[in-house]
Amino acid sequence: MATTMAELDSLPLLTKLSHTQRAAIAGVSRVETYAPRTRLFDEGGVADQCWVVVSGCVVVDALAPGRGRVAVQSVGPGELVGWSWLVPPYRWHFGATVVSPTRAVVVDTAALRNLADEDPAFGYQLSLILVDALLNRLQATRTRLLDLPSGPS
Repeated sequence: MATTMAELDSLPLLTKLSHTQRAAIAGVSRVETYAPRTRLFDEGGVADQCWVVVSGCVVVDALAPGRGRVAVQSVGPGELVGWSWLVPPYRWHFGATVVSPTRAVVVDTAALRNLADEDPAFGYQLSLILVDALLNRLQATRTRLLDLPSGPS
């Protein structure tokens, strides 16, 4: 299903973009719904899209030797799933699985990179949004790590 402007306009992640810039994203994205246990991507796979969660929850995981997949982060409404499309060689560094019924805007990231290359002002605004989202994710990770019980003193 094609992404509507109303759906993109409702995402706080994109509020700093102009209507024209959001329309460009709408042109390279679609809305999809996912059932729990749907695997979005696996570590090492080709990173050719990203998701902005509209509703529901996705868990990002990493492969841990001897332990299999280990949950790293829960991603909910308004948040971005998938960063590996930003930097060559465009391979996933993590995996992700839907854990509750989820609706998301799915963006064709090759097309998004082309839009950013063609319009440097758009590319700059997009970069600021992505860096801000990444910093928020890093802060959340830092908080979780600081809350871990310490080992013996």
